[in-house]
Amino acid sequence: MAALMWIGEVADAVSGLRLDRYGIGPRDPEGLVGIVAAPFLHAGLGHVAANTVPFLLLGFLVALGGALRVVIVTAVVALVGGLGTWLLAPASSLHIGASGVVFGYAGYLLSRGFFSRRLRDLALAAVIVLVWGGALLGGLVPEAGISWQGHLFGAIGGLVAGRALAGPGGRRPRRS
Repeated sequence: MAALMWIGEVADAVSGLRLDRYGIGPRDPEGLVGIVAAPFLHAGLGHVAANTVPFLLLGFLVALGGALRVVIVTAVVALVGGLGTWLLAPASSLHIGASGVVFGYAGYLLSRGFFSRRLRDLALAAVIVLVWGGALLGGLVPEAGISWQGHLFGAIGGLVAGRALAGPGGRRPRRS
């Protein structure tokens, strides 16, 4: 996914295709395509660079649970985050970038510790709070040009994925 984000942004920059127009356009039926496209679209190379490192690091931590898990978490985060943004963001706005997925990965990893109650998952959640806690909270503060709605609903998507993948009763089943 990170490679596709970079390829798309470089192609957009050199070709003038204006791919960003395919972002999430709230409450516009044509804006629904952005639920899939928005994580791959960025407002310049600085934007994609800022999203790449946390996307790769947090995505790697999610992927330690297996390839299927990272696919499911990514799909749930993109769907919940994209739909929430589409429903509640200002109608005249356009939302792009992978930060909603980044916030979703963080939300998933934090909630996984809560739902699994495993010491290693709780320790990982504590490290994420220490390293990225300020940035995560800061990303939820409304700021011109920043999709706090994408961040918020991405994080909610991560919580939904964490709960859905926790198994019955909140604890993930153990392998024997």
